[in-house]
Formats: sequence, C-alpha cells, structure tokens
Amino acid sequence: MSGPLAGIRILEVGVMLAGPYATMLLADLGAEVIKIEPPGGEISREVGPSYFASLNRNKRSICLDLTSESGQARLGELVAESHALLVNMKPSVIRKLGLTYSALSRFNSRIVCVALTGFGLDGGDEPAFDYVIQAATGIAAMTGDPAGPPTLPGYSSADNSTGLAAALGLLAQIVSGRGGQVEVSLLDVMLSQLNYRASAYLNDGIEPQRFPHGAHSYYVPAQLFPTAEGYLALFVTHDGFWKAFAAEAGIDGFATMAERVSRREEVLSVVTVALAADTAAGWERRLRPLGIPAAAVRTLPEALKEYTHAIVTAGDFRLVGSPIRVAGYEPAYRPPPTLEG
Repeated sequence: MSGPLAGIRILEVGVMLAGPYATMLLADLGAEVIKIEPPGGEISREVGPSYFASLNRNKRSICLDLTSESGQARLGELVAESHALLVNMKPSVIRKLGLTYSALSRFNSRIVCVALTGFGLDGGDEPAFDYVIQAATGIAAMTGDPAGPPTLPGYSSADNSTGLAAALGLLAQIVSGRGGQVEVSLLDVMLSQLNYRASAYLNDGIEPQRFPHGAHSYYVPAQLFPTAEGYLALFVTHDGFWKAFAAEAGIDGFATMAERVSRREEVLSVVTVALAADTAAGWERRLRPLGIPAAAVRTLPEALKEYTHAIVTAGDFRLVGSPIRVAGYEPAYRPPPTLEG
C-alpha cells in the first residue's frame, strides 16, 4: 500500500528543527519532499550525522543558491510541479528569497506556501529559538519547583510542536484545493498549547502556580512521587481511579475529588508514605493492571530499550519512527539525503 500522501510533492527550505521535522513527518506518510539546501548544505548538517538524520530521513535534496538568478529560475520550475513549499527562516529572508505565495503564485496559483517563523511574517526578525519562546510565553515561569528557578524541558518542545502545527496547516490548505499563504509561528503555537491555563487566567483571573514534583493544579494526586527506589508518576483524574488506587495502597478516606483538592497537603502526605513501601517499578506493575494511570520515571535509554516498537532503521541510522500509524501502510524508511548539486 502506498502512503496516504503519495503523489504530493513538497518543497522545503528548512533550517535546523521545526521546518525539517514538519516535512519529515509528511515524507514518512508518502509525500515526496525535496529539501532545497544552500551551497555547502543546510546548517544542521554541521551538528552531526545523527542529528541531521533524525530530521531529514525519507527526503531528497537539491543544492540551490536562491540568491542567484539561476537558483530562482530553478525554484520557479520546482514550484510549478509541486503542491506546497514550507520554509522556516526570518521573515525578511523569506521575502528576500521570494518564498511567499505572492512571489510564487505566478508559477503555480495552487501552490501552498507555509511560513514557519518565530513571531509571524509581520512580527519582525527578532531571534526566536525554542528556549527563547518558552521563556517569552510563560512556560518556563510555570515549570519547576516552586522554590527553584524557572525551568526548561530537556528537549525542543516549541520547535517540535510548531513543526506539527505547520504540517497540519499545510495539509489543510492542500485539501481545500486552493493555493495560498499559511503562517505558523512558535509564539502562537506555544500560547495555543497553554489552552486551559490561559483560559483560567483570561476568564477567571487564576494565575498558574508551580507545585512541588510537577503537581497538576486541578487533580490530586497527580504528580511525581518518591518511592522506595525511583520516582512514580501517578495521575488520578477521577474518583474511580482513586478508589482503586487507595484500595491497593491501603489508604482510607478522601473519596471525592473536591475533598482531595481541598485537602491537597494531607492527601499528598498520605500517598507519599504509602508509596514508600514499594519501588516505582513495583508500583507500576501493581497499578497498571488495575487501570490506574501510573509509570515509573525512566531515562531515555531505558525508555528506548523498552519501547523498541518505535525504533526504525534508515540506512545506517537507528531512529525513532513516525508516530502516525496508518492501517496497511508501513513507511520504507530511507536515510537522509546526500547534498546534490
């Protein structure tokens, strides 16, 4: 079975992470992705082969100097034969290189042009790296221990999330059958992902609080807990979960969510004492068969050793495969492209 995006051709003028991740997901689903690289190659090639492979498998590559007349001419030819172009660069560079719908529609009126930027095409050229956006949108301020400094996650959540949104916007416009300009910014995506946090403040004036061990603001108990060995993530979102957990852990009382929220510290104290009786791995083995959301905290190497179904081979590289699984279709993972002239 061919991929669901077979027959779709997408051009990418991508840099580092967000843009290349978006088009790689589309390539995994069968789209033909042509990565347009400048002389010398896209900058992420310099980071290392495994980094480049993790964002650029299943693509073709072509080297074009888009600042030259010949490069622009070749770009026009490619646009005429493609469904979409995705670019993630500064707005001024996007416009300078003619990578907008207004500049490219003369070659193909149905081309979909996706601009992935930090603050929008009209938002200026200020640097907009992942960590900068997390700081600017309040994410860092609401993350970490209450007594400690603001905290950033250990991976590029803003870039990856924006890549997903860009892929969605690109496909939506292709499905519409119309060409046009699509914009996705890191700022807008991360604000959007604060959904219920932002709504609580905008409608009820509730500012986000940091709780120890990453505790949830609405549900109790829902956080990390120390155990006899390691940490356990426990996420009790309704009274049924609590009843099953409390019976297994030997805890009495606190039957309703309202009571558990109003008596948060008492609940957390009792749960902490109970969980100290076994290891995180032991609690996971005991709680999961009961349908209780719980997981021992694993390192990345431990997770990859356990969840081997997610690992694929692309040439000489072992990578995490596509998260999108389509019945009857299995991507043929190919290695990242060499730089072609």
